[in-house]
Amino acid sequence: MKIRPGLPLAAICAVLGLLAAAGCQRREPAPNVLLITVDTLRPDALGFVAGRGDTPAIDALAAGGRAFRGAVSPVPLTLPAHTSILSGRLPRHHGVRDNGQTVPLDLPLLQDVLGRHGYRTGAFVSGFPLQTLFGLDRGFAHYDDRLDSGEEGLGRAPRRGHQRRGAAWIAQDRERPWFGWVHFYDPHDPYEPPREFWQPGPRGAYDGEVAYTDYWIGRLLEAAREASGSRPLLVVLTADHGEALGEHREVTHGYFVYDSTMLVPLIFHWPGRIAPGQGDEAVQLIDVAPTILDLLGLDPLPQTDGLSLAQGLAGGELAVHPALIETWLPWTYYGWAPLTAWRDQGWKYIDAPKPELYALGPDPHETQNRIAEEVATGDRLHLALTRYTEAPARVAATGEDPKAIDRLRSLGYVGVGSPVEAPPADRPDPKDRIEIKERLQVAESLLRQHRFADAQSVLTEVLAGESDNRYALLRSGVALLRLGRAGEAVEVLRRSVSIEPHRAEARFALGDALMRQGDYLDAAEQWAALSELQPRRAEAWYNLAEALERAGDPARAQSARAEYDRLKAGESKSGPSGTDQSKADPDKAGDRSAVPPAADAATATPAPAAGRTGR
Repeated sequence: MKIRPGLPLAAICAVLGLLAAAGCQRREPAPNVLLITVDTLRPDALGFVAGRGDTPAIDALAAGGRAFRGAVSPVPLTLPAHTSILSGRLPRHHGVRDNGQTVPLDLPLLQDVLGRHGYRTGAFVSGFPLQTLFGLDRGFAHYDDRLDSGEEGLGRAPRRGHQRRGAAWIAQDRERPWFGWVHFYDPHDPYEPPREFWQPGPRGAYDGEVAYTDYWIGRLLEAAREASGSRPLLVVLTADHGEALGEHREVTHGYFVYDSTMLVPLIFHWPGRIAPGQGDEAVQLIDVAPTILDLLGLDPLPQTDGLSLAQGLAGGELAVHPALIETWLPWTYYGWAPLTAWRDQGWKYIDAPKPELYALGPDPHETQNRIAEEVATGDRLHLALTRYTEAPARVAATGEDPKAIDRLRSLGYVGVGSPVEAPPADRPDPKDRIEIKERLQVAESLLRQHRFADAQSVLTEVLAGESDNRYALLRSGVALLRLGRAGEAVEVLRRSVSIEPHRAEARFALGDALMRQGDYLDAAEQWAALSELQPRRAEAWYNLAEALERAGDPARAQSARAEYDRLKAGESKSGPSGTDQSKADPDKAGDRSAVPPAADAATATPAPAAGRTGR
């Protein structure tokens, strides 16, 4: 700017003052945003919560930010919980009630909004339920779901690699703000930390996994701060759900809705913008996306169940609202009653065949059911839950790839349809079936050890008392396949598919068994059904093509193989992707966040050729 000669000194000073004021009001650059989610993380595994544990990186983050020691997850399952984190919606409203379902294409997500506002978007996940075929990659320009060789799907090998790749991606471009999501799977069962990270006590292996994760989170935070330079950095750290560790006779998570699996840590860290502090306020995971957008000054998602916590993070009043909690796992895996709970003002009401009511303040471990003594309170919470859930729930689509569905239709398939919205009302209470569940855990452990005959013996015992148990039928079919008894496996797995036609793993197992029997046309029906349920699952298309080829239908086989090629080409264009499941081991492809290990995708063994499936 040129100042004219002869301009009075006062005018010059006024101009310079205005320029200085304008400089002071110049907006700071848009902050980078780092979302860290840790699978299966109990708050009491962290030092800042329980005064125990070896978690200096997370503790330092909590000390410098606003930390909630017991935020509420809406569901104790990986994919539904992460869908809620990124959408701000409850499972009944976004439609993803279980692992293995597909995130709806029309569901607005946090990464979509940030991408439209100029953010680079990248995600680095390390668990099978979050792979691209389930749809949570939508809106991320870069989605790294690579599961490194060695332990595909279990989160063991990728826990180092994906963190390093995430740090490298963060540092690629300092000109644009970025939104990065890094997911750590390590505290998940089985707990196998490096020996130097083991912690004392009966849960030392689990706490060791948390300590090991904390070490890598510290490395990631260092990289993010260095890459951000002078640009502000907003860090949000949380978990999808907790871990029971034996409370209420639940070993892992997903089966009950007690606080041992429903409470998670939640930390917001942005120096200068978020007032440091800690508290036990029951904020929720569905509040995360609305809060991030509010903190950034961006338009909110079109519709959310969560509320922004931004005002409370700045020192104002926190938006704490009642929490709706659910798990459908008892129904989808065992055929028992699903569970729903309403959490409000220190009380929790669990809507089960035998309802439960807990005063969480004096009874944080939920050991004393007060339903008989506190009738009015129980009625009030039950009524609130009923009113909130009276509108029809959304049903997750079985598939969200129109091109793939069109291909199936051209091949003469498509007919599985959408999942049944809700189970009948007369299902058994999960509390009354805990002994059966424990027997099934024994069977699962035996399957892990490749003791298939012993596992089959336990499963046969369970089926003798409960012939329609979905879990026992599926795993019995897998055990029989491993024992080389494919004919018996077909009979058992047909029963499994008839009871639950929307269970992808049952379709996979039956297709595998039929291929081994040489019944290729019937096998093709199963691979087609699986392709409809999970149209982005490339190995299902490969197996469909193989079955049609062996059945003497090369034209349709070529069409199915073209779809497989399209999906694989899409993976290559989008960057690193998940393990090539056409070569996966069936005992290492499952999401074990849903049920005892390996059950969620227990039979995810493709059949590139008959007799060459299970390795």
